[in-house]
Amino acid sequence: MNDVIIIGGSFAGLAAALQLGRARRKVTVLDTGLQRNRFAGRSHGMLGHDHKPPSAILTEARRQLAHYPTIRLVNAGADSVSGAIDDFSVLTGDGESLKARRLILSYGIVDQMPDVPGFAEAWGTAIVPCPYCDGFEVADQHWGLVWSGPQSMNQVRLFHDWTDNLTVFADVHDIAPDFRADLAGRKVPVIDGRITGVARHGSHGATIKIDTGPDVAVDILFAHPRNKPSASLHETLGLTTVATPTGIAIKTDDRRETSTPGIYAAGDLANPGIPSVTTATWQGAMAGIFAQQSMLV
Repeated sequence: MNDVIIIGGSFAGLAAALQLGRARRKVTVLDTGLQRNRFAGRSHGMLGHDHKPPSAILTEARRQLAHYPTIRLVNAGADSVSGAIDDFSVLTGDGESLKARRLILSYGIVDQMPDVPGFAEAWGTAIVPCPYCDGFEVADQHWGLVWSGPQSMNQVRLFHDWTDNLTVFADVHDIAPDFRADLAGRKVPVIDGRITGVARHGSHGATIKIDTGPDVAVDILFAHPRNKPSASLHETLGLTTVATPTGIAIKTDDRRETSTPGIYAAGDLANPGIPSVTTATWQGAMAGIFAQQSMLV
């Protein structure tokens, strides 16, 4: 019997394991090795690890976790979960059956690439979602933003801290007249029409192909495609979710516990706000700490 099984071993899952291992709790971490930010060459904004490759940070984290004898890392996913608090069962992709008193779900989300030639190939380099992660490196340059809904207006206001040279691509979205007036007042041009292709050039730059007009070159393109959880275990477990502009997130309380007692969630899977390596790490740490405290006698 494990004290905790952690499903998902990226930043949130390993941060949870570290806290539990230091509390000498028996932990198994299941991970498929497909973290969301594996497409990024560098991870920015994480204290002490700024500009390091995400894979290098995770490799070092796993090496450090090997110091704790109660932590077991398994290169496998979870095919199914059943049971209740103090008696959960997990069947791994390798066919191993595991038991645990608590579960932490940190299996993350998957960004769903639009059917636009070149978009997926440029994701994480020339096309990115987060100015806090990549904005500093391209400050004062020409940015592009793919409009995804009313929330995009907040992005426009946010981007002004990094650049005053911004172009919005409507990409067949209807931009409300009041938003268009606001954009015009900010001298932000709007390119109507559908994006039909993206050609990456240089480290961040991209040329955006439009079906109704000439190509537009930008130094970086920000986009917020729809996403979905990378597994469906939360559905099987009937966990409550909350809607976000781009998908869903598992709902948790202040202790990172979900709607089902004994199941905790952390990282992008449970973050309806601004996902990042930093938030995933602290959420994972909190999930580990509160899961441990829930088992005190």
